[in-house]
Amino acid sequence: MAEHGGRIVAKVLKSRGVETLFTLSGGHLFSIYDGCREEGIRILDVRHEQTAAFAAEGIAKATRGVGVAALTAGPGVTNGMSAIASAQSNNSPVVVLGGRAPEMRWGSGSLQEIDHVPFVAPLVKSAATAKTTDAIAALTAAALDTAAAAPSGPTFVDYPMDVVFSEAEFEVSPPAARDAAAPAGVEEAAALLAAAERPVIMAGTGLYWARGEGEMRALAEALGIPVFLNGLGRGCLPADHDLAFSRARSTALQGADVALVIGVPLDFRLGFGGSFGEETKLIRLDVAPNVLTANRLPDLDLVGDVAAGLAALAAAAEEGMRTKPWLEQLGNVEAEARAAEREQLEDPRSPLHPVRVYGELDKVLDRDAIVIGDGGDFVSYAGRYINTYEPGCWMDPGPFGCLGAGPGQAIGAKVANPDRQVCLLLGDGAFGFAGMEFDTMARHGLGVVGVMGNNGIWGLEHHPMKFLYGYSVAAELRPETRYDELVEALGCDGVVVREPGELRPALERAFSSGAPTLVNVITDPEIAYPRKSNLA
Repeated sequence: MAEHGGRIVAKVLKSRGVETLFTLSGGHLFSIYDGCREEGIRILDVRHEQTAAFAAEGIAKATRGVGVAALTAGPGVTNGMSAIASAQSNNSPVVVLGGRAPEMRWGSGSLQEIDHVPFVAPLVKSAATAKTTDAIAALTAAALDTAAAAPSGPTFVDYPMDVVFSEAEFEVSPPAARDAAAPAGVEEAAALLAAAERPVIMAGTGLYWARGEGEMRALAEALGIPVFLNGLGRGCLPADHDLAFSRARSTALQGADVALVIGVPLDFRLGFGGSFGEETKLIRLDVAPNVLTANRLPDLDLVGDVAAGLAALAAAAEEGMRTKPWLEQLGNVEAEARAAEREQLEDPRSPLHPVRVYGELDKVLDRDAIVIGDGGDFVSYAGRYINTYEPGCWMDPGPFGCLGAGPGQAIGAKVANPDRQVCLLLGDGAFGFAGMEFDTMARHGLGVVGVMGNNGIWGLEHHPMKFLYGYSVAAELRPETRYDELVEALGCDGVVVREPGELRPALERAFSSGAPTLVNVITDPEIAYPRKSNLA
C-alpha cells in the first residue's frame, strides 16, 4: 500500500520506539506532522528550533534511546546547529529531520532554499537528502540506527517538500543486530589494576551510553578502586557509595599509580591529561579510538565495547584489598574538604551565597531527581554540591559549553519522566537564551522547577576580566531582574528569594505544586567559583 512521505517517516520512527517529536511549526514539515498524528507520536512544539534539538537530546540522555527533532527548512535547520554540535560533543543519539525546498524547483530560489547537508555534515555521523519518496524509509531508518550505534551521536536527514508530500510503496526493515566485543589488551590492563596500590577510576559520558555502570561497580568493588565521575557518568555509582569520591579528585588523580579512564576524553576537563600524575599509568577504555592525539596519550588504549571490556577486566582481575590505605587517605581528604564547606553551606548572607542555594536544594531533591545545569559560575557550583545517585539524573551542556541547552533538556527529561522531579538550574545570563521555553512548559503541562542564581553579571567572564584588566566590559546584566514575574506572564509560577530563610519553603512549594515554576534567587555578585586556570 502506498503512503505519503510523512506517513512513511512516522511509521519508521514508530518502528524504532520513538514516541515524541520535538519541533517548531514549519510548512515544510506538515506531512511529517500528519504522519506522526496518525501514528500516535506526540508532537511537542517549542519556541525556538535550537530548543527542539536540545529537547531531543534531553530525552535521549534521560532514556539512553534516540531523540528526534524536526526542523523546518533553511533558518529552522541553521537555528538548530549549536544543539547539533552539542549532541556531537556529548555522543548523544539525536536524529534531526529537516524540511527542504522542493526538489522539482531546486535552483529556482524557493522559500528557505539552501543545501543543509554540506554544513551539517561535519557535526553528524551521517547526513543525507531523500531525493525520492521511495528512498524515505531506508534513509530515515538508517539515520535512527546510525545515531544509536556505538559510538552514538547525531544524524541528519532532510526531505524536499514535494518528495515528502508524495506517495510511494515502502518497507520498514528492522535494525541490524550489534556486536558487543570486548577490546584487546584486557589481560594487560587487568594485571596493572590487580597490582596497583593506588588505582583510580575516572569515568564519564561514554560509560553512561554504554550502560556499563553495573560492570564498573563490580570491578571497583572487587579491587577496592575509588571512583570519580563527570558528565553523564555522574550517578553511575551512587554518590553515597563507599567508593564514590569527588572532593579528593586532585589528590587521587595526581597520586594514582594506575588510572582507568572510562568514556572520558583527556580534554580541558582533565587538564589535557595533566590532571594525572607524571608516573601514573593511564589505561583508556572507550568505544572509539582516541582522537585527542595532541594531548597526553594513554599507556594502554582499550578500544571496544565499554560494558564488555569492564566485564572482562573484572573477570581477569583477582579480588584483593591492597588499596585499603589508599582509600583511607582519600577518605580523610574528602572528609576534610567537606568539613571546610560547612560554613558556606550555612552562609547567612543576603544576597545569597550560591553554595547556600545548593545546600538547601539538596535537602528537597528526591534521590531520583533529574537535575539539568545551564549556566557558568552558578552551575559550576552545582557540579560540586549536587549529589547524583542514579544514572541519567545529571545533565549539562557538556564540553561544547552551549548555554541555552537547559530548558530543552529539561523538557525532554520531563517528557520521559513525568512523575519525577526535574530541576533546571539557571544562571540569569543563561536564561536569556531560552527563557521563553517556560511558555512551552506551561502549554504542555510540564512541571519543571527552575532554580535561578541571579547575580546580575556574566560571572564566568566578569571576574576573570576584572582580574586580568582591573575592569569588566560586556559582562554586566540588569541587577535583580524579576524573571519570576516574566515566567508568570508566560503561565508559570514564579517566586523571588532574597533571604536564606525564604529559600527552602519556596523550593518545597515549587516541587509540590506540579506547575512549571521559576525560583529566582538573588545571589551575591562578588562570589566567584574558584578556578585554578583558564578552561581552555
